[in-house]
Amino acid sequence: MSSCNHDCSSCKEKCDKSQFMATPKPTTKIGKMIAVVSGKGGVGKSMVTDLLAVGTLRKGYKVAVLDADITGPSVPKAFGITEKAYGNEDGTTIYPVLSSQGVKLMSMNLLLDDENSPVVWRGPVISGAVKQFYTDVEWGEVDYMYVDMPPGTGDVPLTVFQSLPIDGIVVVTTPQDLVSMIVEKAVKMAELMGVKIVGLIENMSYIACPCCGEKIYPYGKSKLEAVASKYSLPILGRLAIDENLSKSVDEGKIEEISGEPLDDAITVITAV
Repeated sequence: MSSCNHDCSSCKEKCDKSQFMATPKPTTKIGKMIAVVSGKGGVGKSMVTDLLAVGTLRKGYKVAVLDADITGPSVPKAFGITEKAYGNEDGTTIYPVLSSQGVKLMSMNLLLDDENSPVVWRGPVISGAVKQFYTDVEWGEVDYMYVDMPPGTGDVPLTVFQSLPIDGIVVVTTPQDLVSMIVEKAVKMAELMGVKIVGLIENMSYIACPCCGEKIYPYGKSKLEAVASKYSLPILGRLAIDENLSKSVDEGKIEEISGEPLDDAITVITAV
């Protein structure tokens, strides 16, 4: 309806929500779709997405990443992908690019001739591109698809929550009070859209002293417990400020990291 405010909880109409859902290729079979969101940029949301994808792949699942951050696509760089995605002759199908270890990827930077070219599009066009990444890409069989969302609560998150069969979201934050406040906005939007919140992941939580291992809190002690308690949400993990991890991302070697920094989070996600 033209008067729809997108708040199903306040609506008296009995709409069939399936009418809003996008339809993928007949051969696309996706088990679970998990969106990774943040209330603002710069919190490491894309890195968390990449780590979740790599960790899930290591557990033996078929994994894909849909990079919905159209104007700030960074997923291909973390995986060291330089090749471009291609499609069929009539332009009706796009094929994802495979990482070295088998993660299926689709991102705007896989379609641009120059990855440094800006995408200067208005919101509806960006939202349409995200839907096409779901409907026009030949994903095949995927156990877990992670959707790297743009920051905030604008057009693209609204489109994703209404048009894609999201099974749950993971909210990424950092310890600052300001970010914690903005996290609440992301949580409330998910509740408004009727999307399950799997839990919270805190990035840049602390620095581990290389000599004694003591944790140092450059941004102050986290307030994440208060936010988690307020909304009865689990804390899925905390990531330290880690030079080696940052270097792996910058060098396109996210799949070569040692250890499983988000193993507890993946255990919860694969139980969704």
